[in-house]
Amino acid sequence: MSEHSPRYAYEDFTVGSEWPLGSKIVTTEEIIDFASQFDPQPFHLDEAAGKASVLGGLAASGWHTASMFMRMLCDSYLLDSTSQGAPGVDFVKWKQPVLAGDTLTGKTTILDRRTSKSKPSLGFVKLHHTVFNQNGVIVCELEHTAMFSLREAVAS
Repeated sequence: MSEHSPRYAYEDFTVGSEWPLGSKIVTTEEIIDFASQFDPQPFHLDEAAGKASVLGGLAASGWHTASMFMRMLCDSYLLDSTSQGAPGVDFVKWKQPVLAGDTLTGKTTILDRRTSKSKPSLGFVKLHHTVFNQNGVIVCELEHTAMFSLREAVAS
């Protein structure tokens, strides 16, 4: 979080609202770099192996896709919010391969929210995230609860 007062707090995350996640171009180099470090399966490291697989081309690891999503989330609104992290992730679904050259976009939908009973300065926000490729095809869905400070708590 930056030194300025965050733009978004718990109160801004209203049920039913949608938040755009911006876009991210997926490069061959980053797919191979991520896979080399964290998921060195052949279809993540080599174009020919990717084309020969069910993925149809050099494909990002699902964990890489989740990491790219996280960066999109941070850049879109999370870094300018009162985020206090998350107690976990309910699910991550990799729906379609993310291939080299794809452009990812996404959105967050606010499903539910409540203030903490034990810490009244904290709110829990249930988020559903959808990530699309350039053809509008859903490539990943995630759902989790995030914690945000209430605006009054930040001001005091």
